Amino acid sequence: MARPGEVVREHLRGLRDAAHATELHAEHLEQWGLELARRLRRGHRLLVAGNGGSAAEAQHLTAELVGRYRGDRQAFSAIALSAETSSLTALGNDYGYAQVFARQVQAHARSGDLLLLLSTSGSSENLLRAASAARDIGATSWALTGAGPNPLTEVADDAICLDAPSPHVQECQLAAIHALCEVFDGVVRGQEERRGTR
Repeated sequence: MARPGEVVREHLRGLRDAAHATELHAEHLEQWGLELARRLRRGHRLLVAGNGGSAAEAQHLTAELVGRYRGDRQAFSAIALSAETSSLTALGNDYGYAQVFARQVQAHARSGDLLLLLSTSGSSENLLRAASAARDIGATSWALTGAGPNPLTEVADDAICLDAPSPHVQECQLAAIHALCEVFDGVVRGQEERRGTR
C-alpha cells in the first residue's frame, strides 16, 4: 500500500518534469508574447479555442487581456470561442460540433488577427477546422498542444508542443499562458510609460 501522500507526490513530480519540458520553449513563448503585443496594439484581435480543460484555459487568457494580468493597462480585444454558449450550442446543433469554432472564426477573425488553439491531443476536428478557416481569412494560427507532431501542428502556422502526459499538459498550458502575459504586459506597459499614458 502506498504511503500517505505518495499519489500526490508522484503527480507533483510529474508536473515538475513537465514544467522543465515547457521551459525548453521559453524563447518560443517569448516570441509569441512579443508578436501578440505587436498585433493587439495595432488593433488586431486574439481568438482562442479549446475543448474541456483547454476551453477553461482559453477563457483564462482572454480574461487576462480584456482585464489585466498584473498592473493596470488598456483593454485589448480577445475572445474565447467556447464562452458564448448560445452561439456554441446553436452552431453545434445546426452545423455539427466539428464546425463550432470554424464558424466563429469566419464571423470574428480578420486578416492579421491571431487564433490560438489549445489542445492536449492535437487531434480535435473542431480545432483543425478552425485553423483552416483562419488560413482562408488571412489570420495566423498558433497551436499549443501536447506531444507532437500531431494533426494540429500540421495545419497551424506555428506550434509549441509540450511533451508531457495530458493532465500536466493542461497545467503547463496555464504556465505558458501566464508567460505570454508576462511578456505582453512588459511590452505594453513599457510603451505606455515611455508615452506618459500611465
